[in-house]
Amino acid sequence: MSTTFTLDTSTSRANPTPAPMKRLTVPAIQRRKAGGRTEQPLVMLTAYTARQAQILDPHCDMLLVGDSLGQVIYGLPSTLPVTLDMMIAHGAAVVRGSYHSVVLVDMPFGSYEASPQQAFASASRVMAETGCAGVKLEGGAAMAETIAFLSQRGIPVMAHIGLTPQAVNALGGYGARGKSREEHDKIVSDARAVAQAGAFGMVLEGVMEEIAVTVTDSVDVPVIGIGASAHCDGQVLVAEDMLGMFERVPRFVKRYENIAETIGNAAAQYAADVRNRHFPTEDQVYRPKK
Repeated sequence: MSTTFTLDTSTSRANPTPAPMKRLTVPAIQRRKAGGRTEQPLVMLTAYTARQAQILDPHCDMLLVGDSLGQVIYGLPSTLPVTLDMMIAHGAAVVRGSYHSVVLVDMPFGSYEASPQQAFASASRVMAETGCAGVKLEGGAAMAETIAFLSQRGIPVMAHIGLTPQAVNALGGYGARGKSREEHDKIVSDARAVAQAGAFGMVLEGVMEEIAVTVTDSVDVPVIGIGASAHCDGQVLVAEDMLGMFERVPRFVKRYENIAETIGNAAAQYAADVRNRHFPTEDQVYRPKK
């Protein structure tokens, strides 16, 4: 069911919640797939700041504070150097800036792989310090024990399988996964393992379309595709890719705007006005009242 919301243009969550917004919950997301494939696909975008969250929130079911912020915000070469403190700072900002979407925060590389106990210590910090609804972690069957451990202790987990960016060195690059029968079977097996372990949903990234169809039809939790298939239960993109902030984007991205060009044009006009002393004008300076 589609709902129209009034956008709150304030920059503080201390302001009244925009009516009739009511934040979605993890169980509500799960129920969208009750009885099979979702009737209306779930919408997810990444968000890293409070203001970005405010703008995207009315249109999304979920906002993902992805570790992609390492590249998008900090200019890092990969997601690997992202820290738990970075994720918590941005996660808290997105929670403050949103009222409707389920906010999920990525677990960064090295914060959960060692043991279920390590994962719980990291995830409980994320939940307590951000106020988010759940966490996302990468890995299939190898992470099933950890997913079960977290889920049984009140931490909702979204799994991430297929192309897993934190394992890019082991995978040998960012190419699509599942081209061989062996890899195809492993990804399908991973999907079933994380669903059975208690993940409330999963992101399926960069896989051959046939795999996405099989996975979506064979698990009873929502499957959110990115470079997968329209057959998935929902879709996610990095918001900056979708908005055209970068010159190069993956093949699976559709650009809906060219915000980089808009910002560049505005900056050029501002620079020209400053250099020609056309800014500030009378409208932008303070003078004594007559």
